[in-house]
Amino acid sequence: MLDMVPGEEKVYLSYDSPDERNVRGDAMDDVHTPEFLNTIVASGLPNHKLRLKEGVPVMLLRNLDTKNGLCNGTRLIITRMGRYVLEGKVISESNVGDRVFIPRLSLSPSDVRIPFKFQRKQFSLAV
Repeated sequence: MLDMVPGEEKVYLSYDSPDERNVRGDAMDDVHTPEFLNTIVASGLPNHKLRLKEGVPVMLLRNLDTKNGLCNGTRLIITRMGRYVLEGKVISESNVGDRVFIPRLSLSPSDVRIPFKFQRKQFSLAV
């Protein structure tokens, strides 16, 4: 989908870090390196690497503002890309046409198959 839209592509990399509650001060702390955390893919968690272009349709992965219709599954078109905030136009739900701003969020996976806690700071979007 991304390759079909003309324009400059921006790549947003997440900032992944182990949850401080995991830190024990032993060799296991070395296993949860940022490089390892970057490889984890979990349901409801944005990928480490997010490739975007203006004009690309995306979907929210988390509820951001339920009163204003920014819920999990809401579809948007990216209209502007900043370093810390994205601007989009809603193309689904009841607020079609609304201009919205999407910040980077610190998220923790809820997948019980991941035996430790970590945080990923990334835009909660999927292309």
